[in-house]
Amino acid sequence: MPIIDIVVPCYNEEECLPLTMPRLLEKLKSLIAAGKIDEASSIVMVDDGSKDKTWEVITSLHEQDPHYRGLKLSHNRGHQYALVAGVEYSAKRADASISIDADLQDDIDAIDQMVEEFAKGADIVYGVRSSRETDTFFKRATAQGYYRILQKWAGVEVIYNHADFRLMSKKAMDALLEYKESALFLRGIVPELGFKTAKVTYARKEREAGQTHYSLSKMLSLAWNGVTSFSIKPLREIFRFGLLFMILSVIAMVTFGVLQGVKVLPYDGLPYILGSIFLMGGILLAAMGILGVYVGKVNYEVKKRPRYFIEETLE
Repeated sequence: MPIIDIVVPCYNEEECLPLTMPRLLEKLKSLIAAGKIDEASSIVMVDDGSKDKTWEVITSLHEQDPHYRGLKLSHNRGHQYALVAGVEYSAKRADASISIDADLQDDIDAIDQMVEEFAKGADIVYGVRSSRETDTFFKRATAQGYYRILQKWAGVEVIYNHADFRLMSKKAMDALLEYKESALFLRGIVPELGFKTAKVTYARKEREAGQTHYSLSKMLSLAWNGVTSFSIKPLREIFRFGLLFMILSVIAMVTFGVLQGVKVLPYDGLPYILGSIFLMGGILLAAMGILGVYVGKVNYEVKKRPRYFIEETLE
């Protein structure tokens, strides 16, 4: 029977964990009792430098049942780093890992199907939402736009309506850990791994306790990180945009010159000059900003700094 770890990134989840982790433990033990996974399987909670009592809650859960394990990052590094830290830990001891958020809005009953697909030979099993009926109109619209941008601008093979609820075999985990970049975007990296995949659909639930820590600004940052990590298309678009405005400017200057020459327009070039200056200034600033993002990414990558440090481990 395979050893399977359930990896749970946690950030300021002291209210949520006492409610959700017992349910996850019950699911883990039901799979063990059914003979689907090994007794050595566990729940690995990764504390991403929380500012509340999340680590104290994890420690208490670990003392109650040895199936609970804990990793404490020395500093808040973000959801993607916490997830990779859990995967790296599981890759050393487990045959597969399943990542899921601490609020359990992703349906834990889908884990049964994931384990079944893994038993059939799938190395990666994606948890895919069956609908977005529980989301607001704004969130649905932005999510759809997010996936379109990633596919069109970055050429990323993203799984529509999939976040980070997935099963990965040891082979897939080892392959993922070969990616050493600092700017992590797992939703784009995991599909690049290849291997045999499967999908499991489920209905997303409401959050039971606490508040989500994934704000709109963080989602936009993740989307931008996905585009700039997988494509240089923004740089190409700057060139095309600049070329287009150069052609339009030449056409406009010739047109104004002809119209003023035949006395159709009075000669007063100041508004046109000021408008052109402000327009080109805005375009140049935007272009420099995008170039700065890429230069900054290169700066981070060449330093090869450690992505995180494990301060404490509960085993």
